[in-house]
Amino acid sequence: MTRQQLEHIIRAAGSVTDENTILILGSQAILGTVGSPSEVLARSIEADVFPLRAPEKMEVINGAIGEITPFQETFGYYAHGLPPEACALPRGWEKRLEPIHNENTRGVTGLCLGAHDLACAKLAAGRPKDLEFVGEMLALKIVAPVDLVPLIGLLPLPEQRQAAWRSLEVACARRGVAFPGHLPT
Repeated sequence: MTRQQLEHIIRAAGSVTDENTILILGSQAILGTVGSPSEVLARSIEADVFPLRAPEKMEVINGAIGEITPFQETFGYYAHGLPPEACALPRGWEKRLEPIHNENTRGVTGLCLGAHDLACAKLAAGRPKDLEFVGEMLALKIVAPVDLVPLIGLLPLPEQRQAAWRSLEVACARRGVAFPGHLPT
């Protein structure tokens, strides 16, 4: 997905929900930080989005511009309505959002997870595609392990912190990046 395609999704999500603030969660939130990401980071054709002030409208997004809709058939990408509680996010993530608001979003603001919060969520999920994604972020120096450690400590559940820590160790090893050593308590 490109930044322009994400802007289109922000605009379309705002239009179908009649909302002016859309939260972008999953991998394509990287487009709020990195305008032209690598192929690995831009691989997804799905943007996980959430109408910030109207959670009940997630299904409107899924039905109008979601997977297996005329929107996807026409453009080759789609939105997936997903609430923030579906992700393991470090406390304070709301203060680190990256806005996208320009002519192409036509008055709708997209709020993207910050790169470090996105990396923490991916590390806590720990799926192979998440480890590859974070490994690429590490290799491109978009995030650094030393900056992720405090945020991992802010994940709400102990099992999320442990999963994220193990995932960070694996991602660092795969990319030859120095691992910080131990998770502070």
